[in-house]
Amino acid sequence: MVYHFFLRSFRIFLLPLSLLYWLIVLFRNWLFDKQLLRTAQFGMPLITVGNLAVGGTGKSPMIEYLAALLHSDFKVAALSRGYRRRTRGYALASTSSTALEIGDEPLALYRKFPDMAVAVGEERLLAIPELLHDRPETEVILLDDAFQHRSIEAGLSILLTEYANLFTRDFYLPTGDLRDLKSRYKAASMLVVTKCPATLSELQRSSIIKELAPVAGQPVFFTSLAYGTPYHLTSKEKFTLTGKEEVLLVTGISNPRPLKEFIEAHSATYQQLTYRDHHIFTIEDFKDILAEFEQLRSGNRLLVTTEKDAVRLEKFSSEIAALPWYVLPIEHRFLFDEKDRFDQSIRNYIQHFQRPPL
Repeated sequence: MVYHFFLRSFRIFLLPLSLLYWLIVLFRNWLFDKQLLRTAQFGMPLITVGNLAVGGTGKSPMIEYLAALLHSDFKVAALSRGYRRRTRGYALASTSSTALEIGDEPLALYRKFPDMAVAVGEERLLAIPELLHDRPETEVILLDDAFQHRSIEAGLSILLTEYANLFTRDFYLPTGDLRDLKSRYKAASMLVVTKCPATLSELQRSSIIKELAPVAGQPVFFTSLAYGTPYHLTSKEKFTLTGKEEVLLVTGISNPRPLKEFIEAHSATYQQLTYRDHHIFTIEDFKDILAEFEQLRSGNRLLVTTEKDAVRLEKFSSEIAALPWYVLPIEHRFLFDEKDRFDQSIRNYIQHFQRPPL
């Protein structure tokens, strides 16, 4: 807590760099607005999920939500950068893929939807044709974290902003977390306020919508995080938390705060080992985790991690098989009974898609 306080305090001294960053982003967007930099269109539905800030707003769970919504009715593919992988260029996920090759989030998505094409590529403009070459039957492409990639024009764009850090209250890097202009929200097809309290009131909802100031025809949705039933990392056997367990929480994600709050509310006591986002676990890390776990004295102890951390821990599967090590799934849950409205808007876009004129 003290560390984060001093970190936030220090960032204010970086304000000159933030102003320089803002000017660069402003100029880049001006080039696109004036069509001095070109934007490419593709003759098929493209859905992008992104945000204006760095950090975890729930993009990956939203991609998973869309995949679950669409994959039984359409030939869906997903394309992301594959952040912190050890390879470069385009790659298509396969049964032999590892987190080091394609990244943890794409691999976790592929494991959930093995019948879906999941690809990675830093240059989305180049990766989309390669993906369509490999999977010509593709009908819809989900673009993960691509809102700021204006070289591609997506027909439907979902812009996420976190309840605890709305883009309207943020500032530009490195003083704040914004990586794109605040005004760019107007280009989104819809806004989704994520990680809301499940008890968010109508008054709070109205206040946030007023603050976000959506443009005409731009709906605003609200979601909270919902955690599913934990399952064993290797055997996949399910486990129900009773609130009597002593938990060691192992995370390498950008914002573990909601997960910590959930574990705190559903365990007798917990400890946490926190690593940087997309951390590649080493044998030394694994030994540290086991040593910390051995310090737990309860006979009802277990380890808990996230799905994207789990794919980076698979290399220790033989050791983990004998441990009570569980994975906690996560998903978006729409508030105010607006799930059906959101789902139908996505389906309508695909069903009524019209190819752009040549």
